[in-house]
Amino acid sequence: MDENESADIFMKDIDSLIAKIRNKINIENLPKIKILRDQIESMHRNNLVKINHSIMELVIAKHLIEAGFDTNLESRVNGISADIYAEKGLGTIIVEVETGFVPQENVLDPLQYLRARIASKIVRYSNYANKFVLAIPPYYILQIPACLTKPPRFRTNEEIESIKLLCDLYYNKPQVSLDEIRNARLHAVYVVDVEKVIVREWEVNEYMGKASLWST
Repeated sequence: MDENESADIFMKDIDSLIAKIRNKINIENLPKIKILRDQIESMHRNNLVKINHSIMELVIAKHLIEAGFDTNLESRVNGISADIYAEKGLGTIIVEVETGFVPQENVLDPLQYLRARIASKIVRYSNYANKFVLAIPPYYILQIPACLTKPPRFRTNEEIESIKLLCDLYYNKPQVSLDEIRNARLHAVYVVDVEKVIVREWEVNEYMGKASLWST
């Protein structure tokens, strides 16, 4: 398959989703979705995005646009690349999409790797917006370290140091700081159903309670 064929298949999937969104979004918001669609096409031609992420990002963007947010995809925020960055008034939100992908070099330690990945995302991103959210498909259970589900003031020094050790195992360029860990906050989890084009928002501890049942 050559690059043009790959791009055509990618955009065929994107446009199939756009057709679903068109039937579920207020008509005045449709141009905003079309702008994001064109941005995704441009980024794909430059090999900057993957189809699983882009599909989920568009469903989340629809959810946020309908809630009144100005929404951007793959945005640079204080030196980091956020999957979704949205603003409404003085409020900001970062949403990071997680699908549970494990690289080949971590096939023997997938749970620890995913715990470190999620911890690193929460610590690195949540200090740059008023609200930080992780978004997942319905079939993936997030591996969130328990201490990061607590309000920052309830974290012990031992817990903070354990998160730093975990993050440094896999993500140390640059290393996260103890202050970043101390102040990090995950505000919500979005469960994204791309087939129904809906987002269900969970409070973090409510999600963790359900996740413990799903994983048994």
